[in-house]
Amino acid sequence: TNAVDENQLRKTTGLRLDSYFSAPKLLWVFQQQPEILAAARAGDVIFGTTDSFVLWHLSNGKLHITDPSTASRTLLFNINIMDWDQNLLDAFQVPKCMLPTVKPSAGYVGDIELTPGNMFSLHGLLVDQQASLFGQACFEEGDMKCSFGTGSFLLMNIGTVPKLSSNGLLTTVAWVLGGSESETEIETEDRSNLRSYALDGGVFVTGAAVQWLKDNLEILDDVGDSDEMASKSTDSDVVVVPAFQGLAAPHWETSFKCSMFGISRSTSKIDIVRATLDGIACRIYEVAKSMILDLRADENENQINFNRLKVDGGPTKNSYLMQRISDLLDMEVHVMQNTEGTAIGVANLASFSAYGTDLSVFSNSWKAERIYKPAMMSAERERILGKWGRAIEATRIFHA
Repeated sequence: TNAVDENQLRKTTGLRLDSYFSAPKLLWVFQQQPEILAAARAGDVIFGTTDSFVLWHLSNGKLHITDPSTASRTLLFNINIMDWDQNLLDAFQVPKCMLPTVKPSAGYVGDIELTPGNMFSLHGLLVDQQASLFGQACFEEGDMKCSFGTGSFLLMNIGTVPKLSSNGLLTTVAWVLGGSESETEIETEDRSNLRSYALDGGVFVTGAAVQWLKDNLEILDDVGDSDEMASKSTDSDVVVVPAFQGLAAPHWETSFKCSMFGISRSTSKIDIVRATLDGIACRIYEVAKSMILDLRADENENQINFNRLKVDGGPTKNSYLMQRISDLLDMEVHVMQNTEGTAIGVANLASFSAYGTDLSVFSNSWKAERIYKPAMMSAERERILGKWGRAIEATRIFHA
């Protein structure tokens, strides 16, 4: 195996070397079962991400394709030239012939036959978080969204040129917009304005932390009760670092475990609930603030006004959590009216491709169900974030 230069890897893919992505998994398979690598080289085995697998079967083996947003999550894709990178293919021993063809995210890509004789044209391919970014109408540089679920995933549109993070984030392809049936390949010169890139930061545990309060600690009868319980807490000394799966961006500390600080004899279950929600809010703050710092580091981007975070997903119904995020970020949090941002995004993408719907239509139709406005004094914000920073450092020392 060729050695992988991690700095060059980051410049090429925007990612970190991590088994979370496809390439190390493929290499492991090849090392465990060399006959699979031999079959791949002979053209008898192909590889694809989930979209490729689904489309292969829906097209009866006629379509082996993916789009740049999904390909950019494999550690094999060069986000600068929008193609598989031969140096990385060599490093991970991946034959190019086994990989799917990369098509624009928006553009006619082929037909599928869902029922005998009924053909459907495909016009949109987009990986889930980028689809949510599109569904949230984050089309301008500096627009950012957070999708909440078991975990939380923040993406910020950073424009048509990839920018590497200096604050622990990943850089990824947001989308590449093709067009009519004749525009089915990615062009690398004149169409660069139809590319968009994003900064990406994942918080692996969000809803799962509240579920832990219910299932493991048994201090909640229902996860929906966390909102009201947290609002009743008067003990602000307790701090929870919800690192149940380590801490991803911007820390990348895989060895961290969940930590709790500031417990006294008077600490009650409502204080632990409040501290857990605050810990989630602090994690969202860290990632969003890192994105803002990265974009503001570019002297050409100083005019961008970061005034709102768009959010979607089940945990957005937790008003305490949403208000806390608004207070810590000192910006408005806009809850999407339709909670299925990912589905809306890929549907809008197909509409753009198949019917020529202008992006402004999607922007104008985006509606907020609720808007949270910051209401916290700066001194209180600094106190909470200061305690959070000390809790992170204490967790780091404990797990050193």
